[in-house]
Amino acid sequence: MGLLDATTVAVELRQDHGFVLLTMMLTIFLHFWFMAVKVSQARKKYGVKYPALYADSTVKDAQTFNCIQRGHQNSLEQLPHFLAVFAGAAVRYPLYASVAGVVYNAGKYVYFTGYSTGQPGARQRGAFSYFGIIALYVMNFMFANSLLKLAR
Repeated sequence: MGLLDATTVAVELRQDHGFVLLTMMLTIFLHFWFMAVKVSQARKKYGVKYPALYADSTVKDAQTFNCIQRGHQNSLEQLPHFLAVFAGAAVRYPLYASVAGVVYNAGKYVYFTGYSTGQPGARQRGAFSYFGIIALYVMNFMFANSLLKLAR
């Protein structure tokens, strides 16, 4: 059999896949409710009107608003990447992927709340989110390897 030969792999959903759904809901809540609401509240507090993405230097406390906005923006920029590696890992390793996803989300929460202080360096307290991403990378490589072995 060559690499292009068809191989079918059945996916069985187990009870642990429920944690995957909960982790996805946590991710959605964090990014689209918690962070988005904080940005909306900051817009009102600092008087930054739409469609401006960031406050200009004439706005009092522009740096604080910009840090809040940037914390959310950066998290949204990384979200497709997280979801892709989370989905791949969760098929084969639902519980471990969910734990890694919770670590990632906790890190993004700490990142966002630190950045929201107006002190950009405070965002680095959330750098442990990368442990979650790295764990998901490892799970994806392990899963890919197991699938490729099946194709041989």
